[in-house]
Amino acid sequence: MMWLTLGGGFLATLSTVPAPTAECQVVITIPAAYAHLVVPRPPGQESAAPSRSPGSREVKRVITLPAAACTRLERPTSIGRDGAPAKPAPSRSHPPHPWWTTPKLERITVKPAPERPTPSTKKNPRPTKGEAAATAALARLGTPFSWGGGAPSGPTRGIGRGANTVGFDCSGLTLYAWSKAGVTLGHYTGTQFRQGRRVALSDLRKGDLVFFGGGNGDPTHVGLYLGDGIMIHAPKTGDVVRKTQFLKSSYYRSIYRGAVRPG
Repeated sequence: MMWLTLGGGFLATLSTVPAPTAECQVVITIPAAYAHLVVPRPPGQESAAPSRSPGSREVKRVITLPAAACTRLERPTSIGRDGAPAKPAPSRSHPPHPWWTTPKLERITVKPAPERPTPSTKKNPRPTKGEAAATAALARLGTPFSWGGGAPSGPTRGIGRGANTVGFDCSGLTLYAWSKAGVTLGHYTGTQFRQGRRVALSDLRKGDLVFFGGGNGDPTHVGLYLGDGIMIHAPKTGDVVRKTQFLKSSYYRSIYRGAVRPG
């Protein structure tokens, strides 16, 4: 609520509803003698006009209000010093007392509130092939190691010492994982070592294949990189698919052979 001091202890009220995103301007007409009590006198924003009382003049002031307040300026109310409605204007036989005069208000302009931008509805980006392969491998944590086991369809019964176990060997796990990303790999670490682009250790991404062992020949073990130096792999007979921090392992770091990005 805004209060306009007219002097003599009387206040004119303007009821407003705060609306900080939009404004309107109104003209308020008051006796000239009290104009300095409302707003300063900036050049070009006031005009004088004869009042109903002989010998007095009126001035207009431009003030800025929240836009919502403009809808409530049709019937401004004057109240007295005790909070009760001020005395009504006297009859025509008595000149109106300037302190009882209710300010005359005219609406000039309304600035519409700026439109708020529509929140972006970005769709989640599709996972990369490497991320899809990593997700598929992680879903097989705890699956038994089976020599020769594993196919694009999932864990299988192996061969030799894995003939009685349904599971994955190391290359069987990686070929299964990458098949879920739409990439076909051979069921042999030496073949997979040549099925993709070589990447440096510092450039590893999720899903890259990391190889170990074999000296100068074909690698003897493969895992699938997950990030932060961790791989998921099927280690050996009697073990299960697990995650290993190979970059901090003295064993795996000593036999590391390189990495390949399939697809």
